[in-house]
Amino acid sequence: MDCVSAQVAMPRTRSFLTIVVLGISLALAACHEEGDIKIASLKLNGVKSVDKEQLANALQTRAGSRLPWGRKRFFDRRAFEADLKRLQAFYRDRGFPDARIASFDVKLNDKQDQVDITVNISEGEPVRVAALEVEGVDVLPEGERKKLLQSMPLQPEQPFDRQLALAARERVVNALRDRGYAYAEVQLHEETVGPKRSKLTLRATPGQLAYFGPVSIAGNKSVDQYVIERQLTYKPGELFKRTEMRESQRKLYRMELFEFANIETSEDRDKQPVQVPTKVTVAEGKHQRLTLGVGYGTEEQARTRIRWDHVNFTGGARHAGFEGKWSSLDRGVRMDFQEPYFFSPHFSLAFRGEAWQAREPVYSANRLGGRFILTHQANSANKWSVSLIDEYQRSSIAPAGLLDFTIRNALISLGLDPRTGEQRGTLSAVAFDVSRTTSNSVLDPRHGYILSWHLEQAGSWLWGDFNYWSTQGEARHYLPMGRRLVLANRLGAGTIDGRRDLEANVPFYKRFFLGGASSIRGWGRFEVSPLSGFGLPIGGHTFLEGSSEARLPAIWGKLGAVAFLDYGNVWPGTFEFGKLRYAVGPGLRYLTPIGPARFDFGWQLAPIDNLRVNGDPEHRHWRVHFSIGQAF
Repeated sequence: MDCVSAQVAMPRTRSFLTIVVLGISLALAACHEEGDIKIASLKLNGVKSVDKEQLANALQTRAGSRLPWGRKRFFDRRAFEADLKRLQAFYRDRGFPDARIASFDVKLNDKQDQVDITVNISEGEPVRVAALEVEGVDVLPEGERKKLLQSMPLQPEQPFDRQLALAARERVVNALRDRGYAYAEVQLHEETVGPKRSKLTLRATPGQLAYFGPVSIAGNKSVDQYVIERQLTYKPGELFKRTEMRESQRKLYRMELFEFANIETSEDRDKQPVQVPTKVTVAEGKHQRLTLGVGYGTEEQARTRIRWDHVNFTGGARHAGFEGKWSSLDRGVRMDFQEPYFFSPHFSLAFRGEAWQAREPVYSANRLGGRFILTHQANSANKWSVSLIDEYQRSSIAPAGLLDFTIRNALISLGLDPRTGEQRGTLSAVAFDVSRTTSNSVLDPRHGYILSWHLEQAGSWLWGDFNYWSTQGEARHYLPMGRRLVLANRLGAGTIDGRRDLEANVPFYKRFFLGGASSIRGWGRFEVSPLSGFGLPIGGHTFLEGSSEARLPAIWGKLGAVAFLDYGNVWPGTFEFGKLRYAVGPGLRYLTPIGPARFDFGWQLAPIDNLRVNGDPEHRHWRVHFSIGQAF
């Protein structure tokens, strides 16, 4: 055997397997010290019926990163020998008892410091589920029984995956315990009914109907007990439901007071009392936090942020915070305060005050003021809020706009001083927001949807210098396709209208603009808009915007890729669906602890004639964007 390649056909005998692996490792050691040989690649050939990524994650032998700063991994003969056995055990658990290692190849490079490993797998024929029966669930309503059977993770004619069989058993247990049967037990029985055919029977014993009993709390020190109790979504005497315990636990975590929170039953299962006692155990975290951050994006350029939070300010889980930020797009300071329990556990009251400056490519806006926000959140998915806004604002158009004498009259109609390009006034408004979220992640969602709607009314019966109404809505949907691909779609629209048809009743910074890293990516920020006669974007009163992305979260380690289509437009009046701007392009994503680092290249399919950027004619039909987080 030389130091370049070692390829062996694998019989089934364990002793021979050990001898072969030892021989290979000795050959490698003769060329280099053990532990110094890096694993350059690991290929698993023949994997068709199981998740290849899950299979690779079950192994200790893994390829190292090719990036200079990435983690390196080294060949270990003991780990490799154990992994060959682990591969067969993985397949057996998923219904493939005849799966085996057909052969493997361990090859050194010319420098004899890296190794490429190839494992060829023969899966064989699986044992399939001939029938699935669930007994003892007659206590459930008929509709729930049908839904339970249809949602089973293991179905007839699928390979007999033991992990899925255990998940099916757990699903039946949860269905009963969410209906008050706290002591429900389910036994799993497997019966061979033919060659490569097995019947699965889940036999449930519901037990007696139970109710929540007394609650005990442990682990809290500075957080009062009543603060924890009011987060519980159940009370003693109510019908026992395991889902209420899980929802209560999530609510405790959302308070940001605890590093650990757990709710469990503390009943004597042998006696099976009707009143089921529960125990809440928490471990408090730090209540005061100071966060410093720096970053860079193609739109914001360099940015820095400092934030201080106190999540138990004056007790009662009240939240107080202070934030300062600086970037080329926005800068300023803001403070906020939240009362999490406002007469009801579902209502909270917050106040936010700020002195903030936005410096967009088209305009700049200074705001000084605040808002009160009353929020109702019944559960983790549904939320609505009402806001009272009072701000003094000063907006000014970009300097290039003052050089365009053709829009002098337009500036006046927009409420801007034609000499300075400024607009000043007090904005008083009431806003209503409602949202529903079922997505699995905020930073990198892969399934579920997000619906949101915003309605705002300024002036009229309120004080202030502006008088308008505005509404916006957006829908996002994330659909996994197969094991890796995710299809993401977004559609949004909105309109704003000055009362008595006077545009000056609308603050200039409230007008709609599209384009940028999170909008129509073929253009720069705020470049998709109605134009002045000189070619400067001046915003509009109506917009429609959409995006579709095909996302591959991992094509190589933590590196992913996307292909996108963006579309939309802004109009001075009503919608004109036949006049949309389109952009397409590819993108790269690199997974970081704070979300995917994003690089997108957008190409315009319908360029905007006469567009000027910073006062100069724009001839480019493409844009490059870099930022953190998915586009939507």
